[in-house]
Amino acid sequence: MSRLRWGILATGWIADLFTGDLRQNGFTVAAVASRSADKAAAFAARHGIGRWHGSYEALAADPDVDVVYIATPHPFHAAAAAMCIAAGKHVLVEKAFTLNGTEARQLLELSRRHDVVVLEAMWTRFLPHMVALRQLLADGLIGDIRTLVATHTQDLPDDPGHRLNAPELGGGALLDLGIYPVSFAFDLLGAPRQVLATARFKSTGVDAEVSLLFRHENGAVAAMVSASDAPGANRAEINGTAGHVEIDGVWYAPSGFRVYDSAKTLVRTFEPARFAGRGMHFQAIELERLVAAGERISPLMPLPQSVAIMETLDDIRRQIGLVYPSEAG
Repeated sequence: MSRLRWGILATGWIADLFTGDLRQNGFTVAAVASRSADKAAAFAARHGIGRWHGSYEALAADPDVDVVYIATPHPFHAAAAAMCIAAGKHVLVEKAFTLNGTEARQLLELSRRHDVVVLEAMWTRFLPHMVALRQLLADGLIGDIRTLVATHTQDLPDDPGHRLNAPELGGGALLDLGIYPVSFAFDLLGAPRQVLATARFKSTGVDAEVSLLFRHENGAVAAMVSASDAPGANRAEINGTAGHVEIDGVWYAPSGFRVYDSAKTLVRTFEPARFAGRGMHFQAIELERLVAAGERISPLMPLPQSVAIMETLDDIRRQIGLVYPSEAG
């Protein structure tokens, strides 16, 4: 059962999905905030939330909110999270965690100073099939990992005015789509020791496609492609010295997987139990567990690793020549 009172900061599409999952799974959503009072009121009415605010500052100051979900566009994550942390709130920050590594490190330092939980909302990390996959790999069922292959390609809006195509809003494939396979590689293989990146761009200046190759400390390789204008199957496979794992369907959403030995014989399958909603509530479960246990760093999505991921994305952007307007000069 939910013990914390949640506040929702911003009222876009992802906030709608997350709030719906919270409500379906018994969490307490106490308030919502938008820079538009009308949007906040409409969101509150849609989700049955008792209180709404016409500013983010008011939500951060709300004494009846314990934890805030940050759902703004990427460039505003750090400022909104910092404001809530300074007000003593725990925060769940949508991925990508921040715009860059510098902002991510600042949030890490603030979380320590104010002794609150700061967690990146990389929902895939918390899904049942990923929890089971990590245990299977730790048990050595497929031996040592040699390669990880994962893609995240979609057909997203081409409208030049859309957030996804606006450099000033952190648009492009890398922060919205590429963050998934990059985080997956970190999860299973740790930080890469070598990163190679190439990209294709849209006329607005955002990255339409990013292809990545990571070499990790144990010699394993991760190959990843993300694209916003080339929809694909979005599959993932992990190959080891004694077998391989194929994740069913779309790998970063709730799914099952199949395990094969070195002779390509099926030796194990995993199917998740049924649950209400899309599965975004699992990250909320973990945040509430951390608070209840007096812990501050999640083993599923460690905050120092969120920082390292953003620093790796900085390296990728240097290689492909992607600079966001707020960083220029």
